[in-house]
Amino acid sequence: MSNEMNQDHTEELFPIVDEAGKQIGSATRGECHGGSMLLHPVVHLHVFNSIGELYLQKRPLWKDIQPGRWDTAVGGHVDLGEDIQTALRRETREELGIEGFEPQPLPRYVFQSLRERELVYPFCTVWDAAIQPSDETDGGRFWPRQEIEENLGTGIFTPNFEQEWKRLQTAFLQILQGL
Repeated sequence: MSNEMNQDHTEELFPIVDEAGKQIGSATRGECHGGSMLLHPVVHLHVFNSIGELYLQKRPLWKDIQPGRWDTAVGGHVDLGEDIQTALRRETREELGIEGFEPQPLPRYVFQSLRERELVYPFCTVWDAAIQPSDETDGGRFWPRQEIEENLGTGIFTPNFEQEWKRLQTAFLQILQGL
């Protein structure tokens, strides 16, 4: 799928931030993902159902980062001039068709790969209503905790998801205990 709709736009502008989240500039998606290590903010939403399974999306093959791997339910960039909550709600609506959810903030952190550095603002929510994945994903499904654990390190998940899964275990357990 290489039509104009199904590709990342390398000229899209992202804010550049310091580790406290304060904007210090801007750069294009291409610059941010091209090894510059310019720190740019992203939002993640972990979607649990009421029996404690975690929804993961399958990244489409046309994505410029980690194509074809399973990843956090919602992951997206904060647009230039956009606040974190607005970005979270926009990305969740665009990727999963979910509106009216109650996001719970989790500890933010810096993720670094060989290609990029992101200031990640993770959130989670519990959602049992319909999920309608858009063509920004290759679909998704709910995963039992044990199935995630059994597949860590096999290459089917993005490195970012695996790191976040390990980093947020305490927060996830607290949420699941509340179900």
